[in-house]
Amino acid sequence: MGDRVLDLFAGARLTPTQRRIAHCLVEHAQKAAYLSAAEVADLAGVSQPSVTRFAIALGYEGYPALRRVLRELTAAGDGTHVGDHNAMQLAVAAEAEHLGRLRDQLTRLDDVCRAADLLVNSRPLPVLGLRSAAPLAGYFGYFAGKIHPDVRVLDAGGTNLLDRLDQARTAGAGAMLAMVLPRYPRESLEALREAKALGYAVVAITDSAVSPVAELADVVLPAAVGTRLVFDLHTGPMAMAMVLLQAMCDADPEPVQRRLEEFEATASRRHIFQL
Repeated sequence: MGDRVLDLFAGARLTPTQRRIAHCLVEHAQKAAYLSAAEVADLAGVSQPSVTRFAIALGYEGYPALRRVLRELTAAGDGTHVGDHNAMQLAVAAEAEHLGRLRDQLTRLDDVCRAADLLVNSRPLPVLGLRSAAPLAGYFGYFAGKIHPDVRVLDAGGTNLLDRLDQARTAGAGAMLAMVLPRYPRESLEALREAKALGYAVVAITDSAVSPVAELADVVLPAAVGTRLVFDLHTGPMAMAMVLLQAMCDADPEPVQRRLEEFEATASRRHIFQL
C-alpha cells in the first residue's frame, strides 16, 4: 500500500512541511484514507491549512479530493502483500534507482572529461555551494585540495561572496565549480550570473539538466536528488562530485600523483591519522 501512495507524490516539488505530510500518509496509508484534514494535520504535527495546501500542490482541489484517491488505493489492496516496504526502505530504494541512472548516464564521459579539464587547469579553483549544497562543496573541496594547489570553497553568501569571486578571477581563475541543488537559492544563481560576467567558465552539478542553473553553466553534470523524505537525499550529487574529482585526477596524472605523495609524506611526518 505504501509504495502505491508514494507514487502519488512522485515528481512533485514539495516543501519540507509538505514532505512531512506525504511521509505521514505513506506510513499511515490505511488509516489516513479515512481521516479528515484536521486529523491528518494532528497526525503529521502540522497545521490544517498546510494539509490543504499540500493537496492543492499535488493538483487536487482540496484534501477531500486527495482522500478519495487514497480510499481508492486502499480498496485496491489490503496492504499485506509481501512486496510492501516502509517509507524509509522506499526512499533508499529510490536512491538506488537514481544511482543506476547515473551509472548509465556515465556511459558517455564527454561532459565529465570536459568539466575536469576546465577545473584542473583553473588556478585558483573556486567551488560554490550555498545552503544545502554547502556540505557537498566542502566535501569536494577537502579532497580536491589534495590534488589541486589552490581550492577556494565559497559556502557563505552576502556581498563578500562576490568579492571572493572577483579576487579569484584576478588571481587567475578561469573556471569554477558550482553545486546548486533544490530549492535553488537565488543567491547562487546571482553569483553564477556575476561569474559569467567576469568571464568564468562554469561547471555545475545540479539535480537536472533543466534546472535553473543549466542556462548559466558551460557544462552541466546532472544527478537526481532523493525527494521521498522530509529533506532531500544528495547521494547522487555526492557520487557525481567524486566522479568529477576522479576525472580531474585522470586529466593531469603526473602533477596529481606528485601532490598526493607529498600529502602522504606530510601526513606521516605530522602523525595526522591514526592508521
